[in-house]
Amino acid sequence: MNASLLRSVVYIAALCGLYLSTAMLVPAMVDLYYGHEDWRVFATCAFMVGGISLMAAMATRGVPPTFSKRLGFLLVNVLWAVFAVVGAVPFMFSGPELNFAQALFESMSGITTTGSSVISGLDTMPPGLLMWRSLLAWLGGIGIVALGLFVLPFLRVGGMSFFKMESSDTNDKPFARLATFTRAFMAIYVGITLLCAIAYDFAGMSHFDAINHAFSTVATAGFSTHDASFGYFQSDAILWVSTFFMTLCSLPFSILIVFAVRGRLDALRDPQILVFLGYVSAFAIATAVYNHVKNGVDLLEALTHSFFNFSSILSTTGFASQDYLLWGPFVVMAAFFATFMGGCSGSTAGGIKAYRFIILFNVITTGLKKLIYPNAVYSVRYGKQTVDAETQRTVFLFFSAYVFLWVMGSMVMAALGYDFATSTSAVITALSNVGPGVSTLIGPVGNFATFNDPELYLLSLMMLLGRLEVLSVLVLLMPIFWRT
Repeated sequence: MNASLLRSVVYIAALCGLYLSTAMLVPAMVDLYYGHEDWRVFATCAFMVGGISLMAAMATRGVPPTFSKRLGFLLVNVLWAVFAVVGAVPFMFSGPELNFAQALFESMSGITTTGSSVISGLDTMPPGLLMWRSLLAWLGGIGIVALGLFVLPFLRVGGMSFFKMESSDTNDKPFARLATFTRAFMAIYVGITLLCAIAYDFAGMSHFDAINHAFSTVATAGFSTHDASFGYFQSDAILWVSTFFMTLCSLPFSILIVFAVRGRLDALRDPQILVFLGYVSAFAIATAVYNHVKNGVDLLEALTHSFFNFSSILSTTGFASQDYLLWGPFVVMAAFFATFMGGCSGSTAGGIKAYRFIILFNVITTGLKKLIYPNAVYSVRYGKQTVDAETQRTVFLFFSAYVFLWVMGSMVMAALGYDFATSTSAVITALSNVGPGVSTLIGPVGNFATFNDPELYLLSLMMLLGRLEVLSVLVLLMPIFWRT
């Protein structure tokens, strides 16, 4: 491995650590505003982390190397690891004073927009700590969209390139310069956050709750300021507002930008959008009807909670309005399989993602046709585009690695003493960046507070693997990657 490349990675990571230390001043000001003594913790952490980051940046400053796949793979892994470690520092000294494994888990959950938590008693936690959790998730969401739109398509391990989408032909780029596109993305992201906060406020949340939940909703992260999550509010209006914004932020941000800035309705015809909205509706309606028939719940109420909770799972947000595990075994099974699926590429959602299911389905149907007509020529298509062989290979490689990691992780959890439901759902909810599992211990009304350090380290790794699209992490395990 080239020494200058490693130095450049450390330099960029140090700069990001410096930016994140500056962000710590926000919860410090929140605590100061509410008169809570914890503002000193965040202020101290900000100066400590900022000083270390500044020294590291000055020591490694130099001419940056040309961007390459090797630099890209190393950079995304180091950046997310640094974000998680830096974000963990305040958790160890503020509020519940978590140990390092717990703090790392909480921070990793925020920065990967997973939403799992080891903190109980959120209703009595310092406001700065609650703001830090939400802010980590919101900042993580920005990085995740940028990763999915710009970096992963270049590395050929995930994401769908903005200029290769059906909504944006390469001969008619809606934005000639990357800087223009980046500014538009930031404007959309901040704008949606403001609209979400205002909508929550009008629907009945307090100002503080509205801001925190808007950060978490737009990032599809699932961090709440209350142990009961959205069950605390007892408001259908709030549930529908959240359902709308969770679904919206699971769509490709590039297409949202094309629609918002260029007014192109055809951008919304992207196949993955139709598939995602289709399975959200199918899961929600099926479980609502089941809950209405089996449990006698009013149909409108059943639809409200089904759309909210399954939008939350499929967008990989992780909010909950009720303990849907009590609705019946069909709902538990539906929630378990929904945990795998995820949203669209280029969004803040995690999971396997809709576009991969489209490609997998078309590869399988094309293969079956070839069995009938071996000499015929069939192409695998994504909408009007032909999917090249390398993309097909990458999709199958991702899917295989995803299932393998889930199985191996579940086996490790079982070896550590957990039952089948807890083991399998804990690993897949971490790998898909969803949040709650489908067991009593870690379900929609539970959390990960009872987990020991080894389990928390394992699940933190799974969250990182899932967020970085698995392959970009696994490639670092190949000896050939480190050869000069």
